[in-house]
Amino acid sequence: MQSQDLEEPTTNRPCLARLAAAQFLQVGVTFGILGGVLFLAAGRLDWWDAWLLLGIHFTIALGVGLWMLRHDPRLLRERQQAFLKSNVKRWDRVMIALNLVLTLGLYAVIGLDAGRFGWWVVPLAVRIAGGVAVLASFGLTLWASSVNTYLSAMVRIQEERGHKAITNGPYGHIRHPMYAGMCLLDLGLPLVFGSWLGLGVGGLMIAAVILRTRLEDAALQQELPGYAEYARQVRHRLLPGVW
Repeated sequence: MQSQDLEEPTTNRPCLARLAAAQFLQVGVTFGILGGVLFLAAGRLDWWDAWLLLGIHFTIALGVGLWMLRHDPRLLRERQQAFLKSNVKRWDRVMIALNLVLTLGLYAVIGLDAGRFGWWVVPLAVRIAGGVAVLASFGLTLWASSVNTYLSAMVRIQEERGHKAITNGPYGHIRHPMYAGMCLLDLGLPLVFGSWLGLGVGGLMIAAVILRTRLEDAALQQELPGYAEYARQVRHRLLPGVW
């Protein structure tokens, strides 16, 4: 028998307003810090394509959160509050901290490379391809979010919400579509900003995602009912036909 969701209802207007305000604050602070690192490393503010790209990225990230608010407010609340939960895996807190450091490092390297020194020129076609990868990453996020109400920002078994394995949508093809989207983002961001050097940091971030995927997959197979059977049916974690 699945456990019932005993959390505070999320369908009343005051709760929805709090979730929306928290989303604006979270995205605003995140991009304020990232933008600060980017332009501080660049040593100038008249980097207009960076302003445009950062603004587009901010708008999409905020839009995804607001879409979650409308489509599945319980999912948005879980993603906002997951870090506070007591049953988050300890290794995942380490992985999140590592990702934060690498993300700040990525924006610093992009700022130095593309914004200040211009060490290498990235062709326009490659930058466009990077933009497509970034958009695809958000598309995967939306697709996964539309079918998986348990898509937490942290690795934990959500017993209070009747956590179960999800098998439809992108999960019919790979077991961790959100992480696949993160890999696309880590690959696309340095390219769309015009930084070959940033690909080095992006590669480290992808390696961290692969490690996190392996650790989470092992935990889910041990602890989440039905997941081991699902894993036998959907063999690949991140890339169909490869791994």
